[in-house]
Amino acid sequence: MTDKQREFEYTWDDFNFLRKKSNAYSGILVPDDKFDMFYSRLSKRLRLLGFDNFKSYCTYLDQYPEHEFTEFINAVTTNLTSFFREPHHFEYLRKTVLPELVKKKAGSRQIRVWSAGCSTGEEPYSLAITLLETLPENWNIRILATDIDTNVLMTATEGVYGIDRVQSLGEKHLKQWFLRGKGTNQHRTRVKPELQRLIKFKPLNLMEDWPMTKPFDFIFCRNVLIYFDRDTKERLIAKFADLLPIGGHLFIGHSESLHQLTRQFKLIGNTIYERE
Repeated sequence: MTDKQREFEYTWDDFNFLRKKSNAYSGILVPDDKFDMFYSRLSKRLRLLGFDNFKSYCTYLDQYPEHEFTEFINAVTTNLTSFFREPHHFEYLRKTVLPELVKKKAGSRQIRVWSAGCSTGEEPYSLAITLLETLPENWNIRILATDIDTNVLMTATEGVYGIDRVQSLGEKHLKQWFLRGKGTNQHRTRVKPELQRLIKFKPLNLMEDWPMTKPFDFIFCRNVLIYFDRDTKERLIAKFADLLPIGGHLFIGHSESLHQLTRQFKLIGNTIYERE
């Protein structure tokens, strides 16, 4: 798309201003190749607010952050997810992690899990299904699911998805864990209350203080670290380590690695790490 074809005037100065704002708040690095992505994501805001160029939007964002900053961050945050994404992680939970925890925690019968960067909720709901299908009955399961984007958290909390988003799960999972919509909602489905009860969705900026103090049995933070610089990654990994017991597990994304970033974790599987 050339500048002449754009609906709104948009320059590299605008992009640099906006990505600096995003980085200062979220710690996320925004490379040059996101120039067009920022334009397409934020054009809706300019249209809604009545601006005809990005310079005016930048001025508005700078002067009235209390009105616009949350909308800005929500717009430029990438949220790509699906149910049981990277299925080897869930298989490892079923076959290795959860059987070990059943033995280790037979006294308390309690499992605590964190899904960091949960997006629209497919990951924590996949975790809830895995835990319910694998653990013995009457275990206390608590899943914390956090994200910086308040819009996706609203979707996650509601737990309503288009049929196309869940078809890959198969008929057995759909019948057991989802309610099919009727009438005008026939192309939508809702996760069952027994899954929603296990999960607490909360907004969290990983760059700010974390309110959690008690350890988790394992943490999923997948396709999040890739957006940060080395120093930020090291800082986050150390904080994850503080919230895991020795032997606790950290699951990261398929294109991520903790290699040469920490000595607190050892690689035990494909993007699966154990706290040392």
